[in-house]
Amino acid sequence: MTTSPSTDSDTTAVEQLDAVVLGAGVAGLYQLHQLREQGLNVRAFDAAGDVGGTWWWNRYPGARFDSEAYIYQYLFDEKLYTDWSWSEKFPGQPEIERWLHYVTDRLDLRRDITFNTKITSAHYDEDRGRWTVRTDAGHVIDTQFFVSCAGMLSAPLTDQFEGQDSFAGQLVYTSSYPADGLDVTGKRVGVVGIGATGIQVIQTIAPDVGHLTVFARTPQYVLPMKNPSYGPAEQAAYKARFAELKATIPHTFTGFEYDFEHAWADCTPEQRLEILENTYQDGSLKLWLAGFGEMFFSEEVSEEISEFVRDKMRERLRDQHLIDVLVPTDYGFGTHRVPLENGYLEVYHQHNVDLIGVQDNPIARILPGGIELTDGAVVELDVIILATGFDAGTGALTRIDIRGRDGRSLAEEWGRDIRTTMGLAKHGYPNLLTTAVPLAPSAALCNMTTCLQQQTEWITRAIRDLRVEGKSTIEPTERGEEAWVAHHEETAGATIVVNTTSWYLGSNVPGKPRRLLSYIGGVGTYRQHCEKEAADGYPAFERR
Repeated sequence: MTTSPSTDSDTTAVEQLDAVVLGAGVAGLYQLHQLREQGLNVRAFDAAGDVGGTWWWNRYPGARFDSEAYIYQYLFDEKLYTDWSWSEKFPGQPEIERWLHYVTDRLDLRRDITFNTKITSAHYDEDRGRWTVRTDAGHVIDTQFFVSCAGMLSAPLTDQFEGQDSFAGQLVYTSSYPADGLDVTGKRVGVVGIGATGIQVIQTIAPDVGHLTVFARTPQYVLPMKNPSYGPAEQAAYKARFAELKATIPHTFTGFEYDFEHAWADCTPEQRLEILENTYQDGSLKLWLAGFGEMFFSEEVSEEISEFVRDKMRERLRDQHLIDVLVPTDYGFGTHRVPLENGYLEVYHQHNVDLIGVQDNPIARILPGGIELTDGAVVELDVIILATGFDAGTGALTRIDIRGRDGRSLAEEWGRDIRTTMGLAKHGYPNLLTTAVPLAPSAALCNMTTCLQQQTEWITRAIRDLRVEGKSTIEPTERGEEAWVAHHEETAGATIVVNTTSWYLGSNVPGKPRRLLSYIGGVGTYRQHCEKEAADGYPAFERR
């Protein structure tokens, strides 16, 4: 890295870089490695204290993969893949974090990462064709490329309840859970939220707390997780499949190893039930991601599969109050995030657990002693754990002052309409290249490592091609962006997913424009679109 003798208006020294990478998680680490291998002078910045991204921040009890560990890995280097061994099929956060440290050290990435540092602004200078990036630590960087690897779920929703600051006990968000943990033994604990995160917390802490009160708003379809341990034989078996997995995973519908194999219309009712039962018993997301694809398009098929899952849940719950609060009836299975769980539903049968439905009786405020509901009832608590979600897809970048050509604001533009070109770039923002933002599968509907590898590889290729041709900027054209948005909307509109109110459509953030955040045409199809774009000379982009 070199330091320019030039200074900005407040006399801070300006660092000259070829690229700044935002984030040091799964995408940021690989992006840093690729750009550095290309010979660029590049540095990554992360607000966290070390590498890991979501796996650094989410240290809450029970945090773990719901993708099989052996597919949630980098596939660009077989030895990097096989020299790491997972201890179980769906490992927990501590093991995942150790894996990311292994990758970081193996690739010697740490020397080019600045931790505990937030990027606060990035302004594009059209005359010079470069970005000025500033951090909360006082860095000022002059860079040609600004690459966002900030993550899909990295902007937590906070300050949602009146009186939060008045609570006399301990109040924590799952998204910033204390690294040293939280002692809940024998305490009165309230968990707000029963999405994937809330479910993991609830099932994990229930045996230890004195009393647990769960505040549940939106019921979730859940699938049981089967999580076998991996010894040397199991580890050798999945490692021997490296070539097969590398050839298969990037081309399936969701970036998992399995794919849709059956057509609903081609099966008898008995065959359908057998397939549903077999995929359910797999103990993974297979029922959702490799059962019947028609569930995303046909209300009739969706209802039949949804009822199958509801019956499974009712059998385990037994109590009508629990069924009324926890079993979904107003949306279809798989039309938003499906959590895996391990004994979660049975938790509600424990004598020390209460379930409060807050859909019709919302939380009114937080008091010094607990939580007050709209009807005036007060639940006294020692600890409140908030699993209340994220501003998905857009939040990480709209919380930064990003300004493109003519001073346009990304936050303001996405506040009006969420538009990108393949989730890789935005018209009006030259040399801003993005991963895990809207209108790509990586905004929700993908095994994240699969999609983030593909997107960072595309970005690396686009920068290399630009430099080889002696050009310096790449930006989507207005026409190119319009074409992708139209394709995205046509693809989404053919499904029933857009009829569901969920964070998949930004419905959990007041005022957020409604649009399916993730491209739903399939991971393999998306990859083909991206490869064709590059092979054809980037017709949707202007390169200067």
